[in-house]
Amino acid sequence: MTTHDAILNEIEAIFTANGDNRYSEAVTQREHALQAARQAEGAGSASPLITAALLHDIGHMLHKFGPEPAAQGIDDKHEDIGAGWLAKRFGPAVSEPVRLHVDAKRYLCAVEPDYFDALSPASVRSLELQGGLMLAEELEAFENGPDFSAAVALRRWDEGAKISGAHTPDFAYYLFHISASLNG
Repeated sequence: MTTHDAILNEIEAIFTANGDNRYSEAVTQREHALQAARQAEGAGSASPLITAALLHDIGHMLHKFGPEPAAQGIDDKHEDIGAGWLAKRFGPAVSEPVRLHVDAKRYLCAVEPDYFDALSPASVRSLELQGGLMLAEELEAFENGPDFSAAVALRRWDEGAKISGAHTPDFAYYLFHISASLNG
């Protein structure tokens, strides 16, 4: 088995074990991931950003805090856990938008009041744990970062990927994008 095959099998195993867990919303982890990936593909994104959209919450499936840490007042740092895991298997075009998607939520809430108003209750609860709205000095640094646009796009897809019963391709459909995005 090639390294690529082993990584694909590892990702599939994570989704098999944890993909049907609730996502603190009306969807499962798998449904949320597939909806985000479908939006990234619909936007004409390249395979690495589609893969980032699909795997942006993999940290929720890897941490050891139980099913709903935010409800217990815990910031699970899923963006860091997920980005660290992904960085060992993919390049920064996949791992960096994942690492920054929580900061992108903090950013969008600070600069677009309508964005904050549209957050789900679970997203509002986790925002508080994740540091709240970005402060003025954080905004400029974030805007000038090399992965700003990808992180903001991913965050918008993330928030829009919470629709119960939405039709998406299945997980196997996205294996091409995952494979095309792997290191090596």
